[in-house]
Amino acid sequence: MNREEARKRATELVEQMTVEELASQLKFDAPAIERLNIPEYNWWNEGLHGVARAGVATMFPQAIAMGATFDDELLKEVGDVIATEARAKYNEQVKYGDRDIYKGLTIWSPNVNLFRDPRWGRGHETYGEDPYLISRLGVNFIEGLQGDGEYLKTAACAKHFAVHSGPEALRHHFDAVASTKDMWETYLPQFEACVKEAKVESVMGAYNRTNGEVCCAHTYLMKDVLRGEWEFEGHYVSDCWAVRDFHENHKVTSRPEESVKLALETGCDVNCGCTYQKILNAYEEGLITVDILKTSAIRLFTTRFLLGMFDETDFDKISYDVIECKEHLSLASRAAKESMVLLKNDGILPLNKDKIKTVGVIGPNANSRVALIGNYHGTSSRYTTVLEGIQDYVGDDVKVMYSEGCHLFGPKTEPLAKDYDRISEAKTVAAHSDLVILCLGLDETLEGEEGDTGNAYSSGDKNDLNLPPSQLKLLETIVEMKVPFVVCVMSGSAMDLRYADEHANAVVQVWYPGARGGKEVAELLFGEYSPSGKLPVTFYNDLECLPAFEDYSMKGRTYRYIETAPLYPFGYGLSYADVNVGSAVADTDSFAKAAEDGVTLTVEVKNNGKMDTQEVLQVYAHVNGTEDEVLNTKLCGFKRITVAAGETKKVDITINAKAFATVNDAGKTGVTGNSADLYVGFGQPDERTEVLTGKKSSKISLK
Repeated sequence: MNREEARKRATELVEQMTVEELASQLKFDAPAIERLNIPEYNWWNEGLHGVARAGVATMFPQAIAMGATFDDELLKEVGDVIATEARAKYNEQVKYGDRDIYKGLTIWSPNVNLFRDPRWGRGHETYGEDPYLISRLGVNFIEGLQGDGEYLKTAACAKHFAVHSGPEALRHHFDAVASTKDMWETYLPQFEACVKEAKVESVMGAYNRTNGEVCCAHTYLMKDVLRGEWEFEGHYVSDCWAVRDFHENHKVTSRPEESVKLALETGCDVNCGCTYQKILNAYEEGLITVDILKTSAIRLFTTRFLLGMFDETDFDKISYDVIECKEHLSLASRAAKESMVLLKNDGILPLNKDKIKTVGVIGPNANSRVALIGNYHGTSSRYTTVLEGIQDYVGDDVKVMYSEGCHLFGPKTEPLAKDYDRISEAKTVAAHSDLVILCLGLDETLEGEEGDTGNAYSSGDKNDLNLPPSQLKLLETIVEMKVPFVVCVMSGSAMDLRYADEHANAVVQVWYPGARGGKEVAELLFGEYSPSGKLPVTFYNDLECLPAFEDYSMKGRTYRYIETAPLYPFGYGLSYADVNVGSAVADTDSFAKAAEDGVTLTVEVKNNGKMDTQEVLQVYAHVNGTEDEVLNTKLCGFKRITVAAGETKKVDITINAKAFATVNDAGKTGVTGNSADLYVGFGQPDERTEVLTGKKSSKISLK
């Protein structure tokens, strides 16, 4: 069904509704209208990395981990699996008359906000700090969710439009001030791609204000840009209870009825929250018209018709048997393998279990299910922690000893005990082990969304980049034991890992690897596959180089604008293999032609190592002869490749003409430079990456 037909049917249906019925359909929990054969529908469902909050589903690694895969094809497959399972669950739930929250076909994912500051608690819901990377992964994820059939498989939602990345504690009354250049260079490109390329069906506004206007009633963003310049035809949804913030916190209105008027007139079609319960009051006062209600209702029912909710579709035949089926679990395993980033390795990895008698597995995240899943998660029928993964892998061949070591963040694990009550046990395990796997980091109780029901009000932003004091004490203790050890960091954001980098034999960024991700951690440690994940965010040394958290200027932030060397750069990740770039040539050396038509590079890569591996070929650009270019280089192309041991192969990678455009202070995008340099390698062309990898990017100049 095309949109024109769906809109026609929606219009005919909406024209039959009374004012009361119209008002009821703009709430997220829309009731049934029996006389028109309209069933109740709850618009709120989540699918960030698996169908969430509605029982059992395949649980993929958290979004930031999927960002580390640099694998756009994977993201499309993941989106398709989530849509398949959402349909399967929907089919069964409807059969039993269950139309509750988290059980519909409108998936409020992905989160395509830019991870601007490592303190932001919700950063692990994103794909990282680069607008190009986010746009490629976001577009493919949306295409997977929505499908390409006659009907939408599910309806995706790009959120949170558009300048939103903390602080969580201030979001209900905060004004994120961004320059026009930063808006169009950093905060908007990924949303534009989701709307114009992926045809995302819905967009969600943010809680905060941007440049003075509330984001769920933002004239410039919603009218001029989204529906004007980008010609968005879907529906707009408020973040949950964000419209209430208009009068209670932002004070841009004085009461709920005025907030209803402002939101609806600006184009916020469905309210996640309760303020639209006042629609009839606003109508009776003459603040809004029936036509405004009809406009939003038509958009919403257009989506429902596009989903085939009033027709028979092939999706109705999707069986519940697909939930956690072999193929879906296999894809989750692949995602976990591709996501993990090897940050340091002095040669200790991969481990050889034939040469190990006893391994100690220590740390608060070693046997934690919570540390596997991130936030906005569903339920798995089985979990595999890192400890369990290692135990399963080595079997009876190696003795595995375990100690929690410390509480995740508190001073002790037992309420009546003295502080650091598991330190002596950790020492004992280390003393009796040939080597230690130390599992540190965070979980959704320490980084997440302010007030999120899944976080029990104990999460939010980080105050700094340090590990909790209890874990720092444990790390120092293991160093003192002088036993070889590997640190596995389970977190959704950049941490200060300088001490671990200095003292550990190896450091692996595991992220939140999914419900069964402990298996893939063990397989990486013991060399069943070579690590190939790359950092989608910069790991800074500390916060001293960063502006204030509340400052939304991009100066000094992310790899494109950083002015000091980081600990681990964006795009960085080691391998067990040794893949190098040989020759790299472009199909044109003309900057003007590349800026008009794009350019295709042919790159020779060779694996000089003894192990097959996947790698991520990365291309960075810098436009010369203009003050409008970003400070450093910018990612403009990437491709995940497989290279066998000893193999030499040629890889073609196409760079879009947009890579050679720049954004001026007025926010206008155009070609203002006169030449460009392209850098091809397996990381950034910065000095720190070169030091860490011992490899230099190949340079191609366009003149």
